[in-house]
This record gives sequence, C-alpha cells and structure tokens, in this order.
Amino acid sequence: MSKLDVVIATDCGSTTTKAILIERQGDVYRQTCRGEAPTTVEAPFEDVTRGVLNAIQEIEELSGRQILDGEQIITPADGDRGVDIYISTSSAGGGLQMMVAGVVESMTGESAQRCALGAGAIVMDVLAANDGRLPHEKIERIRHLRPDMVLLSGGTDGGTISHVVELAEYVAAADPRPRFGTGFELPVIFAGNKDAQSEVERVLGDKTALHLTENIRPILEQENLGPARHVIHDLFLEHVMAQAPGYRELMGWTGAPIMPTPAAVGQIMQTIARRQNINVLGVDIGGATTDVFSVFTAIGDDGLSAEPVFNRTVSANLGMSYSISNVLAEATIENVVRWLPVDIDEADLRDRIKNKMIRPTTIPHMLEELQIEHGVAREALRLALVQHRELAVGLKGVQTERTLSDVFDQDATGDSLIDMMALDLLVGSGGVLSHAPRRSQTAAMLVDAFQPEGVTQLAVDSIFMMPHLGVLASVDEKAATDVFERDCIVYLGTCVAPVGTGKSGDVILTYELAIDDDAAAGSQGTLLYGELELLALSEDIEGDMVLKPSRGFDVGAGAGQQLRARVRGGVVGLILDGRGRVIELPQKDVERRASLARWNRALELYDGQEGE
Repeated sequence: MSKLDVVIATDCGSTTTKAILIERQGDVYRQTCRGEAPTTVEAPFEDVTRGVLNAIQEIEELSGRQILDGEQIITPADGDRGVDIYISTSSAGGGLQMMVAGVVESMTGESAQRCALGAGAIVMDVLAANDGRLPHEKIERIRHLRPDMVLLSGGTDGGTISHVVELAEYVAAADPRPRFGTGFELPVIFAGNKDAQSEVERVLGDKTALHLTENIRPILEQENLGPARHVIHDLFLEHVMAQAPGYRELMGWTGAPIMPTPAAVGQIMQTIARRQNINVLGVDIGGATTDVFSVFTAIGDDGLSAEPVFNRTVSANLGMSYSISNVLAEATIENVVRWLPVDIDEADLRDRIKNKMIRPTTIPHMLEELQIEHGVAREALRLALVQHRELAVGLKGVQTERTLSDVFDQDATGDSLIDMMALDLLVGSGGVLSHAPRRSQTAAMLVDAFQPEGVTQLAVDSIFMMPHLGVLASVDEKAATDVFERDCIVYLGTCVAPVGTGKSGDVILTYELAIDDDAAAGSQGTLLYGELELLALSEDIEGDMVLKPSRGFDVGAGAGQQLRARVRGGVVGLILDGRGRVIELPQKDVERRASLARWNRALELYDGQEGE
C-alpha cells in the first residue's frame, strides 16, 4: 500500500458512531480531529451510512478539510481535500453473536470459546456432549438464541467422530433462523476432527452455510485458533454485516475489511505488546458488558519464553448502567459497601443502583453518588477479571508431568496465564474510567479491582480511540502505535505493590528513586503495611528505583529480594501500595471507613468529604 498521510476512521457503536482524523506530521502520525453522531442502523433510518456521513461532516467542519463529495469519500488526499484511506469497525446491531460447541466442555468447548471471543464475538452459549443437558434442551436452546454464527469443534484429529456428528445433528434439528436476513442460511464453521468432516457435511451441508477449516485442537497439547478466527472474520463481513441495513454500501467505501469493535481493540493490544515486548492487560467497561483483554508471554516447561498468548473475555452481565443490578447481585451488597467511605442505608443504596439501571444515561451529581458508582465499578472490574482468569488458562486435559494425585484427578486444569507479577501495562477504558472527574480516581479503581503486583504501569484510553487504532494497525502499524502513544493513552503513572501479609504499621519496603538527568530530584523512604503513598512523578519523567522489600514480601525478584526497576511517571504519579495482596479491608465499619478515608487522602481522590 502507498504511503498514508491522511486517514479517517470510524467506529460504528450500538448508539454512537465515532470518527477520528489522523494526519502525518513530519515523521509521526497524530489524531487531529474527532466527530460523532448517532448510529443509524435502526428505524427510522435503517442505514448505517447516514450516521457515518454525519460524523465525517462534523470532522469536515472542525478541520476545514473537504472529505466528502456529496455522499462519496474523496480518495486519495490532495492538499486540504480528501483522505488516503477510510477504515471502520462496528458493534452496531449488537455486534457478532455466536454459539460454540465442543465435545468436552472444559477442553474443546473452552478452546472454541477462546477462538470466538478472540475474533470479537459475544459467546451466547457453549454446548458440549457432557454439559448435562438433554438433547431436546440443546436443540431448543439453539433455536431460541438465534445466533449470527455457530462454531462447531470437537475431537482431536483421528479421534472421536460420533460425538462431533451428534453435535452437528443438534444444530440441524434446531434449524435456527439468524437475526438478519430472510432466506439466509446460518453460517456454521466446523473446526474439529478432520476425519469427521464428511459426516458433518452430510448432516449440515444442505441446511446451513457450512465452512470447513483446520481443527482448533488437532492434538491435546496444541491449540490452533488462527484459521478459525480468520473464517469468523470473513463470514462476519460476508454474511452478518452484509445483511445489516446499509453495511454493504459501507463495505464498498472502506480500504480495509470492517472489524468487529472488540477484535479491533484486541488487535491494538497485541500490536503494542509485540512492539514493546511487554505483557498487557486491558479492560473496557461499558453500560451492559465488560471486556477484558490480555497478552501474556507464557513460560514453557523448558523455562524458555513461548509465543505471546492473546485472550479476550466478555462479561455479558457486568456493566455500569443496563447491567448494574447484575453487578450488585453477583458481587453482593457487602462487597460494594466495603468500598464506600460513607455510611449509607442498604435499602437506599439498592434504590440508587436500580435507578441507574432504569435511567442509564444519568451521571452522578453529588460526591456520594460518585463514590457509589466507583464502588460498583471496582466490583464489576474485579468480577470481570475473575472470569477472564478462568478462561485464560493453559490447555486443559494435558498432563505435562503426572504425579500420584493426577491419576485420580481426571479433570486437571491448566494454570491461568494471568500473572499479575509479570504484568507490565494495565490499560483501562470505558466511561467510568475514561471520564472520571480525576485521573487519580481511575488509577484507584484499577489498582483496587485488579490488585497489580510488583511494578506495573497504569494507563487509560482517553477518548475510546483503541478500536480505530486496532483496524489501522492492520493497514499501517507505525501510524497506529504513534497515535496510541501520543493521543490515545494517558499514562497515569506506575504502581509499586509488594506482595505479602503483615501487621498494620510494619515497614514492608525501603525505596530509593533516582530521576533521569536530575540527581537532586530523587527521593527515598519507607512504606508501611496497610498504607498508600503517592510520590510526585509527572508525565514524560522516568527514573530508576531500588526496592528492598522486608522479609516475606516480594516485589518481583522473590521474597525479601532487592529489585531494580525502571519507572515512568504520569498524570497521577508513582503509587506505593502497602496494603498487601489480597487487599483485606477492616471488618468493623468505623475502622474500614477510616482506612478508606486515609487512602482517599493519600491519592487525593475527592475534595470535601473523605468519609470521616
């Protein structure tokens, strides 16, 4: 592709279409203008291109650049006229909704789930031969959910055929109607035992749009998700998107395939992890769902680093407006209350949370309301991470070394790949994080919910730009990473958190901080157990830290072992978290609120009331 100087990108969300203009300035790319308009996929417009054109017109007005000629995007760019490429992502119409099926729920079923989630889908259900449901219940479930697509897997190559064919027969018996299109055959991807392909084709070939691809689990010790993910992307464009109103025309405008929004966010996460050679964990908390993305380099049995592993999970019932009551139900009211520095009646709290559910666009107007919202957000984020850990695991059913206990443990599972001590960068996104009144509040929510260990950089997506940059990364990686670093990500600072348990007031860490090019600006001190400290370390400032944990505490080099670490500043600064892991709040309300008040003051979270 020829050199890109001007790029326009849109993200067609379920309610809002967001457009950004990216321009080359010298040797780097910068995001220069942003526009948005209501998404027009539903009645009365029923044409997604209307919303796209409206968002682009706003950019034209702000930038002074003519991009449209009537309803055509002018390409290539010529001076102040036109753009070199138009690209887009989409989650309009509810995004990509899939069902997956595998022979064994905790093995091929889980691999199929990881495959679909990584491709940007919402997994509606996981069917398995051993899931405990009767045949008629499985058939009724498929018929009722009406997925956009089904991913059918199962059996290692050369292994079982009968169970895989049985799953195919359930799909055939259900004969589900897809959400979009009439007279439209449901896309089914078969990515299971290659020996079963002819039988699956016999069962499903005439009833569905069947696509055969490589086995996602050819042998127990190997997961092969790439080919099936590519087929999911292609079918998303050809079948699902093409049926939605106006998308066929939109696809003709773009210079690269339209990506599902979550897949695009995953793409930029993987790009950053690879280019910087770091482990990344990201979260996007919305009104109805919370997505968690991770890229971790696993260490193999030989002690050597393996390839980075990407995982994505969708917590479909954890959100800050439409799903906020589900957060309360899953987390329990006690876990939400524990984060509140104010005394509040339980019935009053339940009413406030349910009011947010029925009026999802309202925002807090009083400090107490803001603190409640932040308390709920901590629990939603915590639960989303729990669910992510459960899916981001090593391959289940594989025994690398068998001990006597393993002989009796036929359901032995892989260990989670999410190692918070090995995490380098934690990125937050979504309204409650991106639009918190103070960046320190965002940092506090991330630290309290995810409880990073050792030395971890914290950041937030400033204006929901990661989807645009994910699809841009597939066209021009440098342009995407330039804008990610300079305009998308706001670095909050670095969190230093010794892992261990101790007594309140004990010294658990001695530290020395040396600032680059400024010997007089460093600092040194000690961190007490149960306390939070904030050191001034502004954006674009880096330094070296010598961390000496007390006996029994670990900052990344082992219990009691000194660590030299590179730290980066941010809009919040350097957070020293002495609360140990797992963070335990005092049981008595008065003591708990006193602790929260101290921590809130330490990080300068709220003015006025501190919960005293």
